[in-house]
Amino acid sequence: MSTLPSLPLAAEPCCAPLVHEPIADDAALQLAARLKALAEPTRLRLLSLIAAAPDGEMCVCDLTEPVQLSQPTVSHHLKVLVDAGILTRDKRGVNVHYALVPGALDSLATVLATPARG
Repeated sequence: MSTLPSLPLAAEPCCAPLVHEPIADDAALQLAARLKALAEPTRLRLLSLIAAAPDGEMCVCDLTEPVQLSQPTVSHHLKVLVDAGILTRDKRGVNVHYALVPGALDSLATVLATPARG
């Protein structure tokens, strides 16, 4: 089983935009882990539900019905997103709430951005 690199919970991009300079090995591993976490339809749906929530967070108990999956399955998908540095996890009593890491998606967009060519 491979070990993924530690991913910071920060809005900073892992590396310069791919079109500006070649990506380093460690940055490529980090970026690939984040993209792999997002490259799954259920995880994209969960991320969308959480990001679009009025207060920007949701309890795992409120995410099972919209995606029609069991709580353990939803929790697994959310753990993948937390491990990738995309979501935060906050346990409150018996409930666990998830929120988007501020700037996490922006940092991915920055790395993947293609500048307009004139």
